[in-house]
Amino acid sequence: MNQHTEPSPDARPIRLLIVDDHPVVRDGLRAILSTQPDFAVVAEAGNGREAIQQAAALQPDIVLLDLEMPEMDGVAALQQMRAQRPDLRAIVFTAFDTDERIVEALKAGAQGYLLKGAPRQELFSAIRVVHGGGSLLQPVVASRLIEHLSQPSPASLPELTPRETEVLQLLARGLQNKEIALELDISERTVKFHVSALMGKLDAGNRTEAVAIAAQHNLVEL
Repeated sequence: MNQHTEPSPDARPIRLLIVDDHPVVRDGLRAILSTQPDFAVVAEAGNGREAIQQAAALQPDIVLLDLEMPEMDGVAALQQMRAQRPDLRAIVFTAFDTDERIVEALKAGAQGYLLKGAPRQELFSAIRVVHGGGSLLQPVVASRLIEHLSQPSPASLPELTPRETEVLQLLARGLQNKEIALELDISERTVKFHVSALMGKLDAGNRTEAVAIAAQHNLVEL
């Protein structure tokens, strides 16, 4: 059980990076967090790319991260930040409570997930718990996650060949047939053959649906 203990006066403060595309939200969070003697906001970022740069330069203890942002969203940014620094700890602080977003964030490595509007004491507690090595999901988020995990898994798919898997990964990146052909050093006609086979195996009506179905089965990451 995670219990909050008051920090000793000489303890090093928890260094925080605030990532949100709304300046008013960032200002509000900085003001709220600055009331706690054991917190120190070391930087702010307005999008995912800035967050990656700030995290690399300043090595914060915890990133407080929104999900929906311009240029690069929070999940993609978190994946890159943790690729650079696997021990980085992050708390998602967002207005988005859909099952998919929660699962995406946790898979990317978030140790906490709170919805905007959470009481400030809940936010303070989450930061201290996550900094101490624990994890914390707001009760409403935990309920959604449990409900999502209890749903039956999608029907299994026919096995893909290694080449089909490569083509699928490139489709997920938004590449067209000509670009895929160049990337894999095969003919465009061969690419069309593989795309057609993929759509058949995934029972998809178009490329976008094929990628969406593949993501649902964890064959690709969007």
